[in-house]
Amino acid sequence: MKLLTYEVDRRKDIGVMSKDEMWVYPLRAFGMEYTSMMEVVKGFSQSEKDLLEHVSGLEPYGITGAAMRSEVRILAPIEAPEQDIICLGLNYMEHAEESARFKKEAFDGVRKEAVYFSKRVNRTVGPDGEISSHSDIVDSLDYEAELGVIIGKEAYRVPKEQVRDHIFGYTIINDVSARNVQNAHKQWYFGKSLDGFTPMGPCILTADSVEYPPKFPIRSLVNGEVRQESNTERMIFDIDHIVSELSMGMTLKAGTIISTGTPSGVGMGFTPPKFLKAGDVVECVIEGIGSIKNTVSE
Repeated sequence: MKLLTYEVDRRKDIGVMSKDEMWVYPLRAFGMEYTSMMEVVKGFSQSEKDLLEHVSGLEPYGITGAAMRSEVRILAPIEAPEQDIICLGLNYMEHAEESARFKKEAFDGVRKEAVYFSKRVNRTVGPDGEISSHSDIVDSLDYEAELGVIIGKEAYRVPKEQVRDHIFGYTIINDVSARNVQNAHKQWYFGKSLDGFTPMGPCILTADSVEYPPKFPIRSLVNGEVRQESNTERMIFDIDHIVSELSMGMTLKAGTIISTGTPSGVGMGFTPPKFLKAGDVVECVIEGIGSIKNTVSE
């Protein structure tokens, strides 16, 4: 089941996509008066999930407020995260290798511990929005297609075998990065947190819609050229490891977003590097979830 934040007739709404993905049905049509996706993540009941799973298979005629997907503007599912996004660095072996090569560092092919960092996000960018180039301070703008995991209920000291019970769903995140800013400050926070650096969407695929752990084909394209191509099952540290490890020392609240790392093929991995420039179109695709397609602004 795919849940959306969208705009139609100048009204913002939360909806469920029909199973044929041709229509969007507002949750309010079924007595669910949620005003944001974050409210849905925190308050969704099993009976509501069951109801939406049923109605998403119905014909649109007779459903109040039903709109064709082509007639709505799909927004980022969670437009204003309540906390910084937790990110995984170097969580695919080939990307760890290309990163070391770019920084002219030795790489022994061993990853004993996960690398965690955070990404400040005031507002996310929608699936067709613009990536701000920040060309006054950025000369090496890069893209990173990633699987986003949304926590559905508070997680503290959760063993690996119980992690799946705490997952609400999945989305696509482009962890846009300013490599020169990262390198200058010797850490990733500032270089990944500039305004407009978090495209997200186009929906949240509920966790019970796919097998667990998910094995999603993931790729990115720049101006139609395939740059990244992998599968989320190739993550070094999987969802069970990530959530369990983090929850051993911190509480992961409902609505927490975790971006699980990117495969090889980012701009800095090429020789010479293929960084983004104004006018470039970046598409991040995760099969089963959808795609986000963003243009780099001046």
